[in-house]
Amino acid sequence: MAAPMYAHMGLNCRDMAVTESFYCTHFGFRRARMIPLGDDQIVFLKSGEVYLELFKATGDTPELPYTNDGPSYAGFRHISFTVDDVDAAVKAIGAEVTLGPLSFDDFIPGWKSVWLKDPDGRIIEISQGYKDEG
Repeated sequence: MAAPMYAHMGLNCRDMAVTESFYCTHFGFRRARMIPLGDDQIVFLKSGEVYLELFKATGDTPELPYTNDGPSYAGFRHISFTVDDVDAAVKAIGAEVTLGPLSFDDFIPGWKSVWLKDPDGRIIEISQGYKDEG
């Protein structure tokens, strides 16, 4: 079997327009497709080869607010994006920081991360300087 390729991450959203605007404004996503489903819709956002699939939330979130770098139970913990400058990104986004910024220079010189919340309370990690092992 060939190695699988990443397809997308599905996000349930309290307000799809607000969530779409957040990811488009701050992370360079654009609307790739909208699929109408009667009174509802599914929206696909794309940035490079990364897709987010947005759904209208229909239930309550079991454990909010998330803190630090995300929940520790089995399941989704956080989404991470790489930027050139963590501090500038945090200032531009203006979302609530839940952890950091933290420096990981002891592991990789120049690696720095911060965690913040998206409009639905999900944790987003923003990093700069991460490199794979040689």
